[in-house]
Amino acid sequence: MVVGVCRLELDLMDNHSLKGKRSVVKRVIHRIRNRFNVAMAEVEAMDQHTVAVLGFVVVGNEKPFVNRQLDTVVNAVEALGLAPIRDHQFVIENY
Repeated sequence: MVVGVCRLELDLMDNHSLKGKRSVVKRVIHRIRNRFNVAMAEVEAMDQHTVAVLGFVVVGNEKPFVNRQLDTVVNAVEALGLAPIRDHQFVIENY
């Protein structure tokens, strides 16, 4: 079993409230979960309105598949155009 974990940091500099942040985060999570078979949640900086940190996980049988899926999801979040990606990191582990 191969597990890929990704941490995405979204830049919300034009946002001025937690309510606006929550709106963006919920839209990103909802659209990505509906399009891809991944578990995704907001994982850090929940009380800051200028940054959103999301985490998601991909599980598969082969490392190349998991790597492709991680890249595809990151690209899909960027393509949504709701918030630019400030940073992303991922780790792939074999179990």
